[in-house]
Amino acid sequence: MHPLTHKPVWRVLLLTVGLSASLASLADPISALQTLRLGGCGGILPAARALNHDAKLDRAAQQWAAGNSVASAAEHSGYAAEASVGLHISGPESSTILLIRKSGCRTVMELRMHDVGVYQRGQDSWLVLASAYVVPARSQAPALASRALQLVNEVRARGARCGERSFGPAPPVRLSETLDTVAYGHANDMAVHDYFEHQDRRGHSPADRVRAVGYQEKLVGENIAYGPKSAEEVVQGWLDSPGHCENIMDPRFGEMGIAYAAGQASKRGLYWVQVLAAPRV
Repeated sequence: MHPLTHKPVWRVLLLTVGLSASLASLADPISALQTLRLGGCGGILPAARALNHDAKLDRAAQQWAAGNSVASAAEHSGYAAEASVGLHISGPESSTILLIRKSGCRTVMELRMHDVGVYQRGQDSWLVLASAYVVPARSQAPALASRALQLVNEVRARGARCGERSFGPAPPVRLSETLDTVAYGHANDMAVHDYFEHQDRRGHSPADRVRAVGYQEKLVGENIAYGPKSAEEVVQGWLDSPGHCENIMDPRFGEMGIAYAAGQASKRGLYWVQVLAAPRV
């Protein structure tokens, strides 16, 4: 037989091997999920970037399979999740990509998710998709304080409506390192000891804390918040709350301190404290 007659056979063989490798890849739940994300879940949604495979989320998937909720499983795995969602599929490996797609394209394509883990048992697969909570570094604190000051002074300059009360323009406030220190002390105490109150664990009020550092004040106000990730978010949240807004707009205040601290254990969000004061001249 002429050697050229073997060429079509080799082509078929190579095509068969390539197809087998492709199907084997799509039988792996994570590979199938990545394919769906990159392809917009079959072209019905905008494409999303691939996820990082995280071993902690493998443990979370196993705990979810054992009966824990997805959120609880992620927490106990050591993964600091800001958001998490799970996909459970059951069926033959050859149908993995179809099973994941049928489980919900919007879940598969969640843009806020960054990481994924998987646990398999028999024909069942549990996938956990999650995004980690990223805490601003302490080195970012001065920049965030400056941005918060800018936002506060912008609204003071134009005036604002706080609930039923209207406030006209007020003079700008200036940052005080002393008040920054007071604000951080209370934010960190709330973060470490898991509480959210103006009065601290020793029964001290905002004015008590200001006086304790030697600051001579005529008037003290304090705003606190839990959860916001940025200066924009925390200031807007205070402006949307009448009482907090009134503190920000009070023309008697001349100085401000602001700080944040990251919560621990299940409370991983940021605790924010803004201290406003009218110093004695």
